[in-house]
Amino acid sequence: MPISHVAAMAFERLYRLASIPALLLVAVTWMTSAVQSGAQGLIRDPDIEYGLRELAFPVLRAAGLNTNRVRILVVNDSTFNAFVIDYNAIYVNYGLILTVESPEMLQAVIAHEAAHIANGHLARRVENLRAAQRNAGFGTALALIAAAAGGGEAAAGIAAGTQASALRSFLGHTRAEESSADRSAASYLRWAGISPSGMVTLHRKFAGQELLSTANQDPYMRSHPTSRERLRAAEAFLDEFGDKAKPNENADYWFARVKGKLSAFLRSPTWTMRRAKEESAQDIRLMREAAAHHQNRDLAKARAAIEGALEIRPDDPFYYDLKGQILLENRRVQEAVAAYGQAVEMAPNDALILAGYGRALLAQGQTQNALQELEKARARDYRNARLMQDLGVAYAKVGNNGMASTVTAERYALQGRLADAGIHARRAMGQLPVGSPGWQRAQDVLIASEHAKKKKRKRK
Repeated sequence: MPISHVAAMAFERLYRLASIPALLLVAVTWMTSAVQSGAQGLIRDPDIEYGLRELAFPVLRAAGLNTNRVRILVVNDSTFNAFVIDYNAIYVNYGLILTVESPEMLQAVIAHEAAHIANGHLARRVENLRAAQRNAGFGTALALIAAAAGGGEAAAGIAAGTQASALRSFLGHTRAEESSADRSAASYLRWAGISPSGMVTLHRKFAGQELLSTANQDPYMRSHPTSRERLRAAEAFLDEFGDKAKPNENADYWFARVKGKLSAFLRSPTWTMRRAKEESAQDIRLMREAAAHHQNRDLAKARAAIEGALEIRPDDPFYYDLKGQILLENRRVQEAVAAYGQAVEMAPNDALILAGYGRALLAQGQTQNALQELEKARARDYRNARLMQDLGVAYAKVGNNGMASTVTAERYALQGRLADAGIHARRAMGQLPVGSPGWQRAQDVLIASEHAKKKKRKRK
């Protein structure tokens, strides 16, 4: 899945809301600040998400969390922040990833957020949601239940606009919770053999921010109240247990690769070409250069660079995925299908790679095959709004307008456009057999749309 496509926030499987109090079903995944008009989204890229999973794995295992269920997802926001809103994902702003200076710092952030999950700090979320609604009032609320990938445990998502203060209220933790999470995170890092120096560096970064006005504080500081006492506690832990961690080449590699991929697509090609020369890993340097040349619309150079990276790592599905993206966006559809096909052979269960393959097949006119691959991707990941768009096109091309309307309704719901979602959901219900899976999914969206409409009328 190309990083250049930013997907809206997620849900995985819709459940029916009619008999369950809506307030107990919703949790905020992301809300915009007062100066932003639309809900923030996720940056979905298989290479980046795999790298973050590699960095998070030892931390999540040390925390006793399910390493297959808890995912690290990148939020399309340039500020320094990270947060959790349910038991199945840790959200990290791309601004944080590009700012931290070592894998240990990023792993310390992940450990801290994992501790909030493991220590049960999410129980306050429902009350915080009530308070945020009272204080600022949400715009349109997406009251949809989402099940965790591969499981039945419900999580929920809302895409809505609200005041920044309400967002901080919802995401914020108490100082007691922060201290508790710090202690647990330090233990996780120690057990995982990761240097706790990253946590110390992180606290030093924010030392003294509590003396600033709220408007001048970093978002991470506002949602994670820190203090010099927490810094001293981290330093004391380091002094007591020392730093016995050994160098970890795997962590160093994937940290550089995640940052390299993000920066290559989010910053200017000139910046990337200048900084890529400093990269110690040759394949990462070539990958970054390929992305820069692609942004400059120089297919020959982009292709040469990604082929060079593949010569170094010939079994890397994510480099084949990037090759497929470059070729597809340059209308070399047949070659793109071949590249994505190789990626799928190497990573047959990666939902983002499957989605890219399905998109290429759709562009080639292999609609039935595309539909098959896209449905495989949807079965593994409902967070991908671009995938839902491609699915809608595929269903329309095979003449299944009812399912095309269902997935379009779900895509609009993902984006917080519940009025539009309701229109397509009602259309789908009129075209699909009553009680069929597609009909039920459309009904779920329609219920959420009607619920939001009623809430809006009450506020007026």
